[in-house]
Amino acid sequence: MLTQLSIRDYAIVDRLELDFSHGMTAITGETGAGKSILLGALSLCLGERAESGCVRHGCERAELTARFDLSQLDTARAWLDARELGSSECLLRRTVSANGRTRAWINGTPCTLADLKTLSELLIDVHSQHAHQSLLREQQHQLLLDEYAGVTGQVAELRVLYKEWSQARKRLKQAQESGSEAQARRQLLRYQVEELNHLALAEDELHHLEEEQTRLAHAEQSRHQAQVALHCCSDDEQGATARLIQAKGALLELPGAHEGAVANAIALLEEASIQLDEAGDELARFIDGEELDPERLAFVDERLADVHRIARKHHVMPDEVVALHTRLAQELEQLDMSDDDLEALSVKVRELRDQWRTLAQQVSEARTAHAEELAQQIQQQLSFLGMDKAVFEVSINRRDNAQPEGMDHIQFLISANPGQPPRPLHKVASGGELSRISLAIQVVAAAHSTIPTLVFDEVDVGISGATAEIVGRLLQELGNQGAQLLCVTHLPQVAAQAHRHVHIEKQQHDEAMLTHMSVLDEGGRVKELARMLGGVNLSERTLAHAQEMLTGGQRPARH
Repeated sequence: MLTQLSIRDYAIVDRLELDFSHGMTAITGETGAGKSILLGALSLCLGERAESGCVRHGCERAELTARFDLSQLDTARAWLDARELGSSECLLRRTVSANGRTRAWINGTPCTLADLKTLSELLIDVHSQHAHQSLLREQQHQLLLDEYAGVTGQVAELRVLYKEWSQARKRLKQAQESGSEAQARRQLLRYQVEELNHLALAEDELHHLEEEQTRLAHAEQSRHQAQVALHCCSDDEQGATARLIQAKGALLELPGAHEGAVANAIALLEEASIQLDEAGDELARFIDGEELDPERLAFVDERLADVHRIARKHHVMPDEVVALHTRLAQELEQLDMSDDDLEALSVKVRELRDQWRTLAQQVSEARTAHAEELAQQIQQQLSFLGMDKAVFEVSINRRDNAQPEGMDHIQFLISANPGQPPRPLHKVASGGELSRISLAIQVVAAAHSTIPTLVFDEVDVGISGATAEIVGRLLQELGNQGAQLLCVTHLPQVAAQAHRHVHIEKQQHDEAMLTHMSVLDEGGRVKELARMLGGVNLSERTLAHAQEMLTGGQRPARH
């Protein structure tokens, strides 16, 4: 239930705070006084789009807040709990800056307008004077019947199943159409993978093969060069070892050979002789180990040639052949599995179809079971509204093709005059009749709504006199049954039936014209009803008539 609405710097409102309670609240005022401002501010709190022009002239931003009691709204509390937004109450806040930028909060937490709008649909239901236009759309007929029959949740599930079913059918069709292409691709892949399997190139093998090829191809040259080096080191007469011995002997014959620079030179020659011996040993071992293997070299050359040939064939680098092998093998495996997947997809399509049909049949049965009852209740309201000769029907026919909401084609039919068969609304109803039909349907829909707060925005347009009084009584009855109704009306017969009465007027403040809203006491209500009855100049007779109307409107309804 809406408990409070706060408005700041919105349109021609500077600051306003209104408290609301159970029952029916009438909202009245002269044309242009600002009744639309109240509903506009509430709509912004509920997530409707905002324009920069809604900010009061000279102000930086407008700020709007709506507070709701959630004691009767389990669905709203569950929605808030699921998002950890707290659910003891619901506070919706919206700001609109002068440049058009808006921000929104739910219980103090920033939110998107989509979330705000989703939550608002669980909090409040708005019935506008333009609702009769939507009645001309058959989709609206189905929505109203579904809500009356209590199957809106099942219909939402139907839409989900239908979407999944449609997507599965599309995937199945694509899989079937691509079957021949897949078979050709499978044959090519099988040949390519078998060729790569035969090559059996291991990870890092290419690098080792290239190193081995380099070594084997230069083995003979390496041995020759090593032998030349060994000869230079160890030749008995010309080798480096013999020359070192000769140099050392020459130094030892010098006087003082064991002192000073000569001694140091002799020591270095001895060390060089040792290292030269060790170098000779290493070269000898290298020569002994470096064997020529022309057969291994031929094998390595051939294997490298195979790798490069396959790389060229697939337009990849040689070092990408292993990754290519893995990728093609995986694709082949997927295609080999596709036959099994095709069968699984076919089974999935059948399962979704059967689930949808079963639920659609349950929904259809519920619609059929409640259609006549709904028609009777709407016809009863039409009788109250002066169309006692009208015949109203809810027609349900089976569609040829499945639809997201089921197999039912639902139409509201009416015969406004005796002797004429019921026909679709848009073919028979005049403007005035359509307005009353819309009101009758909205009253019935509101009585079965799970949302306790209902807004009626001049739904009484096009009626007057005794019919207007009946409309007021119908709305009052909804309030007596526990609903909260906010009714913007221009009819005194309707306003007189309300439990509370909010008056909206423009007042001059300094050089600005501002909207003022106030809850009227009994005296104020009489004056406002008299204004609605007789205009600006209120006579005693008009005031007495207004008092009588208010007194009669507050009496318990007679059944």
